[in-house]
Amino acid sequence: MSTNPARLPRALPASRANAKERGDPAAPGFRIEDSPFFQMNRTAGSYAFAMEQALRAVDTDIPRWRVLMLAHERGPVSVGQIAENAVLKLSTATKVIQRLRDEGLLVLRRGRSDGRVTDVRTTAAGDAAVAIIRQVASTLYRRAFRDIDANDIQQLIRILSRIEKNLRSTA
Repeated sequence: MSTNPARLPRALPASRANAKERGDPAAPGFRIEDSPFFQMNRTAGSYAFAMEQALRAVDTDIPRWRVLMLAHERGPVSVGQIAENAVLKLSTATKVIQRLRDEGLLVLRRGRSDGRVTDVRTTAAGDAAVAIIRQVASTLYRRAFRDIDANDIQQLIRILSRIEKNLRSTA
């Protein structure tokens, strides 16, 4: 008796069938290529390298871009909030902010509700710099996501947000 192969259920490839297990470094079948963190790191590294090159063309870098974007979108925003959201050490964020202030791109003021806090916002020149930098970032974004649809991007953002939340939790 012959069996029609089209009627048999297809088995998922091993790398998909147990992807969660294969991504666990303690699992017997672990392979570095199956690690979500390895892939995220490769992607983030490739992005950072490409972004650094692109930003160099407009005389800036990633820390300056992150600080300017946060001050532009959320300003006035505290130095501490910028450091946390830009994933920078407080001392590094402070130095970047001071340089951007000295270049006339940011304004610093004592916080209204707490005088110990320094609030940061962009100046008109800072807003103009943000517009230029956003065009550079847009070019790279469009290249990176050219064959990825909006639903996949939303799903990616949701998953990455959940992973970050899990990593920040103490339990």
